[in-house]
Amino acid sequence: MRPTFCFAYAVAAMVLSTSSAHAGSLDAQLATALKDRSIPAMAVLVIRDGKVEDQAVRGVRAGGSPARAQLSDHWHIGSDAKAMTATLIARLVEAGKLSWDAKLKDMLPDTVMRTEYQSVTLADLLSHRAGLPPNSDEKRIEATRKDRRALPVLRMEYVQRALSEAPAGPVRAESQYSNSGYIIAAAVAERATGQSFESLMQEQVYAPLGMQVDTSPSRQGQVLGHKAGKPLTGLAADIPPFFAPAGATIKMSLADWSRFVLDQMAGERGEGKLLSQQGYRFLHAPQGESGAALGWGVKSNWPAHAPMRLLMHAGSNGYWNALVALAPDSQSGVLVVANAGEGSGAEQQETRLVMSLMSGMAKPQ
Repeated sequence: MRPTFCFAYAVAAMVLSTSSAHAGSLDAQLATALKDRSIPAMAVLVIRDGKVEDQAVRGVRAGGSPARAQLSDHWHIGSDAKAMTATLIARLVEAGKLSWDAKLKDMLPDTVMRTEYQSVTLADLLSHRAGLPPNSDEKRIEATRKDRRALPVLRMEYVQRALSEAPAGPVRAESQYSNSGYIIAAAVAERATGQSFESLMQEQVYAPLGMQVDTSPSRQGQVLGHKAGKPLTGLAADIPPFFAPAGATIKMSLADWSRFVLDQMAGERGEGKLLSQQGYRFLHAPQGESGAALGWGVKSNWPAHAPMRLLMHAGSNGYWNALVALAPDSQSGVLVVANAGEGSGAEQQETRLVMSLMSGMAKPQ
């Protein structure tokens, strides 16, 4: 496993300078993208004016297989699920079980931590401004594949290691992408509620939105992620499950993912199902001088002819790619997924597709 197995929101921000794809129907644009033979399949969903306008899928579920990918298939969205973790934390804050102002030393009083981390807040953790390195002890992360203890126990062990390590930078300075921050935030939620992160997500996020989420290992017959062009199944096809708060194990259809992002955008207008209007706006607001919100990256000056505020994120566990861009002010956005990861052209093709579609939605001021 590598430190960059879940792409940062910064990757999505960087792609705004990428040239656009040729215009055309969604199916035609996917056909163009899949001329890159390193990508077995891609799917895309377009939202306009607060409704799903169109979606399309092309390609095969697994390299070497004739089975075609379907719109109903479940795709791994990697770190794009961080926005869901952040929303869970916000739900618990609004329920009075957590606080945005509490310090980490008080939220985890039994945990020994370096002085630099003691004043860290949940907002710092979720905006990558806690000074934490990207990951902690990757060999130990991999070793948990054979560890049968409860996931909250494994998470707490990880937290203790992460908080004993030297910071990668100062707290509340520039955003430095860290999966550890999301594992720590989840551990805080588990301690405050006595429930596992998995049960909290089902109860507080997935069920209220009617989302069907698959966290089981990939198996034959499904859309599969790929490594060096070869399809993967079983536990080897993902990051160990205790890493779920940072974006491991989470697969869903584009339709189910759209339920979440539609609620995120509607929430800014006071029409969301999960949080108050203020709660959504807090999640989507950059922290400090960074471009990092809570579970989102924020960009406000693209495209040049009609600048709009974008919420973005990119995700990958190394075997899949997913990209989301939302324009909450116009209630529009694009979701795109591919069952190929490192070493493929998936990231580039997703980027071209998203930027082409989002540029077409931009309206001159």
